Amino acid sequence: MARVLIIDDNDTMREGLAATVRRMGHEAITASSGAEGIAHMRRRGADFVITDLKMEGTGGLDVLKAVQEIDPSCPAMIVTAYGTVETAVEAMRLGAFDFLQKPFAPEVVRLKLERGLDLRRERLARERAEADAAALRADAAARYSFGEIVGETPAMRGVFQTIERVAPTDASVYIHGESGTGKELVARAIHERSKRAAGPFVKVNCGALAETLLESELFGHEKGAFTGAIKRKLGRFELADKGTLFLDEIGDVSPAVQVKLLRVLQERQFERVGGEDTVTVDVRVVSATHRDMKAEVAAGRFREDLFYRLHVVPIEVPPLRERPEDIARLAAHFIAKLGPRTNPAVRGIDDAALARLQAYGWPGNVRELENAIEQSLVFAEGERIDVRALPGFLKSASPEHALALPQGNMSLTEILEDLERQLIQRAYDKAGGVKTECARLLGVKTSALYYKLEKYGIGVIASRGDRDGAPPSDEEALLGDGPGTPPVK
Repeated sequence: MARVLIIDDNDTMREGLAATVRRMGHEAITASSGAEGIAHMRRRGADFVITDLKMEGTGGLDVLKAVQEIDPSCPAMIVTAYGTVETAVEAMRLGAFDFLQKPFAPEVVRLKLERGLDLRRERLARERAEADAAALRADAAARYSFGEIVGETPAMRGVFQTIERVAPTDASVYIHGESGTGKELVARAIHERSKRAAGPFVKVNCGALAETLLESELFGHEKGAFTGAIKRKLGRFELADKGTLFLDEIGDVSPAVQVKLLRVLQERQFERVGGEDTVTVDVRVVSATHRDMKAEVAAGRFREDLFYRLHVVPIEVPPLRERPEDIARLAAHFIAKLGPRTNPAVRGIDDAALARLQAYGWPGNVRELENAIEQSLVFAEGERIDVRALPGFLKSASPEHALALPQGNMSLTEILEDLERQLIQRAYDKAGGVKTECARLLGVKTSALYYKLEKYGIGVIASRGDRDGAPPSDEEALLGDGPGTPPVK
């Protein structure tokens, strides 16, 4: 059903046109003057306008100009009993859809109205297509698969399984993880595996916009809604209709916008900023944040009802430091992805450089690793990235400052022994093989160190005639060799 605004100072003509419109199943809004009609247009808008040409005060041409300013996509038709060629030409120049001379039959009005509404739909479709294209260009969105989300750890396998289970549904998904862990990739993977995959994937970074700008970005605005609103803008909810809307950094949304988001999630309806028309959308919402949202709810900074609307299916994306075994896979993935356009000669990364990657804490997570690999490709010489090609922060991050986590299925005792062996080996290497210095670095008695060196096969045991190299007696090895030294077990 369309909304048709009829402006005429003749009561009979005005009500006759309204009756024709209503018989067609549309809503008819009437005004007895040009000024009243323009006020209606500003307040409620219309899909089609029929206006008399000659009226006291504000005439039909003034109405036509106002309609073009308020909503350029709304067709306006002028009717008059005093038509001239010059007037008709002027009306068409100002953008009139048609010019109809009185008297006329109701069938003619019906025909003109149907054509006008078809034109309205075409204009709105073109406006929507242009907005969609702009959003797609801004997002530069490519299709993603699990091939873009690299990981083999149990935590990552859990992420993949949840994506597969939730994607075919319309349930809201809440993704939590540190910055750079790949939350947007997870959101895209959900969209691409959903029944909405043919629809748009639209994202909004809620933390990057002020409250007023975010409201306009999400819900759109009407022309004149605020300073600088020179034309109607469709919001991201409208652009995501029949698709997926990804709300990144949802924890940064202000309380006022939280209220409007809650309504959209509950009713799938909203009004544009500065508008009164209710817009209905069919959108699947996926949200993400690095914040602890339960703490935000407890502190009163985030609405509990909105949190549970968003938190239907949670997905936790682990930080890179908790899955160092994936670093080698990720490095290979980024070399294959970035190498062809950055340094096609590079085929991989050598062990020493990989050890530096695995020794680093990666506060920027996967995004930081990708940046480091791209920089390394620029400076790499030959077929493999070596330490010389790594960024400066990785060159200074020597592996001696980090322990490699044991691989495979090991008991707690075996894991602790492996870590102890690594510590002793690194201290021994740093001391240049001098056992007293090694013991000092480790903060243990020399006699206890000898037992550990022999246990782990580190270094060469000196002859018994060497005081510094003399191995401890069985009693010394078991009980230690001084006050406060714990027995070695």
